[in-house]
Amino acid sequence: MMQFIYDFEEGRRTDKGLLGGKGANLAEMTHLGLPVPPGFTITTECCMTYLADESFFDTQLKSSIMNAVHKLENKTHKSFTNTIDPLLVSVRSGAKFSMPGMMDTILNLGLNDQRVKAFAQTTSLAFAYDCYRRLLQMYGDVVFGIPKEEFYDLLSNAEQALAKKTDSFTLREQEEVIQSYKEKFFSRNLVFPQDPYEQLFEATKAVFRSWNNQRANVYRELNHIPHNLGTAVNVQSMVFGNSGDQSGTGVVFTRNPSTGEGHLFGEFLLNAQGEDVVAGIRTPAPIAELKEQMPTAYADFVHYAKVLEDHYKDMQDIEFTIENEHLYILQTRDGKRTAKAALTIALDLVKEGIISKETALNRVSPEMIDQLIHPVFDSNALKDAELVAAGLPASPGAATGVIVFTAEAAKDFSNMGQKVILVRQETSPEDIEGMIISEAIVTSRGGMTSHAAVVARGMGTCCITGCEALTVDEQNKQVKCGELLFTEGDIFSVDGTSGKIFLGEIPTVIAENNEELKQLLTWADEVAQLNVRANAETVLDLTTAMDFGATGIGLARTEHMFFGAERVLEMRRLILADCDKEAQDALERLLTFQEEDFYQMYQIVQDKPMVIRLLDPPMHEFLPHEPNDIRQLALKLGKSPLLVEEQIRRLQEANPMLGHRGCRLGITMPTIYQMQVRAIFKSVIRLQKEGQAILPEIMIPLIAEKEELVYIKQFLTSTIEQVFAQEGVEPLPYELGTMIELPRACFIADELAKEADFFSFGTNDLTQMTYGFSRDDIGKFINTYTEKGIMQSDPFQHLDQNGVGSLIRVAVEKARQTKPEMCIGVCGEVGGDPDSIRFFAETGVDYVSCSPFRIPAARLAVAQAAIN
Repeated sequence: MMQFIYDFEEGRRTDKGLLGGKGANLAEMTHLGLPVPPGFTITTECCMTYLADESFFDTQLKSSIMNAVHKLENKTHKSFTNTIDPLLVSVRSGAKFSMPGMMDTILNLGLNDQRVKAFAQTTSLAFAYDCYRRLLQMYGDVVFGIPKEEFYDLLSNAEQALAKKTDSFTLREQEEVIQSYKEKFFSRNLVFPQDPYEQLFEATKAVFRSWNNQRANVYRELNHIPHNLGTAVNVQSMVFGNSGDQSGTGVVFTRNPSTGEGHLFGEFLLNAQGEDVVAGIRTPAPIAELKEQMPTAYADFVHYAKVLEDHYKDMQDIEFTIENEHLYILQTRDGKRTAKAALTIALDLVKEGIISKETALNRVSPEMIDQLIHPVFDSNALKDAELVAAGLPASPGAATGVIVFTAEAAKDFSNMGQKVILVRQETSPEDIEGMIISEAIVTSRGGMTSHAAVVARGMGTCCITGCEALTVDEQNKQVKCGELLFTEGDIFSVDGTSGKIFLGEIPTVIAENNEELKQLLTWADEVAQLNVRANAETVLDLTTAMDFGATGIGLARTEHMFFGAERVLEMRRLILADCDKEAQDALERLLTFQEEDFYQMYQIVQDKPMVIRLLDPPMHEFLPHEPNDIRQLALKLGKSPLLVEEQIRRLQEANPMLGHRGCRLGITMPTIYQMQVRAIFKSVIRLQKEGQAILPEIMIPLIAEKEELVYIKQFLTSTIEQVFAQEGVEPLPYELGTMIELPRACFIADELAKEADFFSFGTNDLTQMTYGFSRDDIGKFINTYTEKGIMQSDPFQHLDQNGVGSLIRVAVEKARQTKPEMCIGVCGEVGGDPDSIRFFAETGVDYVSCSPFRIPAARLAVAQAAIN
């Protein structure tokens, strides 16, 4: 029979799938002997069973919960139902993977109208009713969906009407506030239950249901967390950080989650409960100040923090409560961190002998690498920038955008193509959809561990919190800073590293080389089993690729070399030529351009491999379409505009991506491919004379028939031999390969391998041809497909392993049968995607190739594929 509930003494850290991360860690800390308030965990299996069949709760789970509460009463020597020595509990969610702020929590559960009076007699009137108000507010929010702000307003109105704070209220005044809270329930035909067990049952159901709330679903989509895991429910005896000035609560990281520096980083509040810290309602104090106020509790915390980091071998995010100077640890988990911090912490833990290099490589994600190499504000421009305000540097980075004040406005502006900065008093989990699409997040309240800070760091989004100089008016869509007033649509530049906000747009530059990143990627290269090459088409692309550690160029596209003003004119002259001489003259001028292009490219790449793809797109892409542009071209070519217009019309194709392109162009217009290989080998011979040895690799695109490859190889080989003869040099070694981008090519790969020296999978076209999706138009419907669960992701971004991947497996196997040592690469967009890289590593290709800025992340992904 399935066990529904586990006491904290029963579980261990390895039980995250069953007990959730929070429950497993509470069990582990209990096992380690840390001061953890006792409690029990209702399993994730119960959650998924209840969500599928609600009758499960009453027929099976309810009695198990009551038995668990009886055990907890015996442990604590308190009663969950009597007024003497009342047992109060917290009810918290906890999924297998950390989802901070995405689901729900209720504190002080078990209080009612009678028990609160007894509780006040043993504690204090202000404290007991503070706990009761919090329970009503959280219960109303979590169980009944009443916005918690409505309860804040009731409390604020009462304080204003009585001209004093709640801690000075009389019993009658406290009860009047409680009554106003209850009337908030009554106004919606709801009743707050007085029976503690009914409170617990309904709270548990609400936490189960929170697994499927909108913000949790969005967060799981963002972080690729499966939807079928469920959440556990942790029921824990309460300890009270709001019981006076010798009590408090806090959240602390064992290392700085923004920079990775090796010291405690966090905050605490006196006379508060944990929700006050993460909600950003009050601005907390740095954890170092606790040493002065409660030295014993601080010393105990330092000790336990070290125990936990050593045990988990990673930076920990720890929640604690102090009740009358006695410390309790309520939660630990691997701390969310910025990309910079993740890198620093991973390297430091290796230096400290705590983890291995392989473990360090797995601690940094490829997405984090992307964050580390993206732009920062130009330092010279920053000197002249107008500073608006400064807050806490919660998550580093640099971003510019128009300011908006709600998640809905963020989505609206983003849909119009604008970059946005979300400005709020504080964020809440309901803002997650707006936070995801924002370039940066700014809050006027909250600390470095507030909701905004934690979520932004997890997403790698620039964030500033606690910017108290800002007065944010979300309703009127404006923010004041002193005498300055800004409204929705004004432009801010946000520096999350310094915590500064500037007016207007500031240019960005690429961050300087990161020595720590170089170290990590050096370790990655040591274990990698795949090489990482670059897709490039300009000198700048090549330089960037080499700087980022590419082992070569997997795809040098040549079509973009023809789009300069002088070059495109010659290309158009060639396409529209009326006679052989006109075409030959254009080819000779293009040859001069191409030779210099390849010469410069080889100088940068030097002895590293570079695969040059011959011209691929259809001819019409080089021609103008607007009437005025056509007239201007005709004038330059000395031709009749009507004649040119008619020539262009004839070249138009109904479906150009399936038409006269790639090798088909080479067969019908061989002079273009001949010109390109002449340019390649003339540049190679120049470099050889200068002492640089090059092995040219030339790739023929869109092969579907073996005979296509045979035909093109024959005239290319003949052309190359002519170049050697004309230049008076001994023949040089070279390779002629093909791009595998058609399903038919995959099935005849064994035949193609007899003629080709190498293969490279063009996954963009292979995906397009397999699905029948246009890669240029898929954006119009792919979101609908993913929302409806028809597809999990865009197959042009993440390889379709079942379909397209199966074709690749077939092609690799067939090619290896013909040529076991044949070099096979991947040069489509998915060559830089970590999930796809894992597949390619298993499939047995030799390298992946991606855009230059994806190379560092790909190098790490390749290493992780080898390790795992």
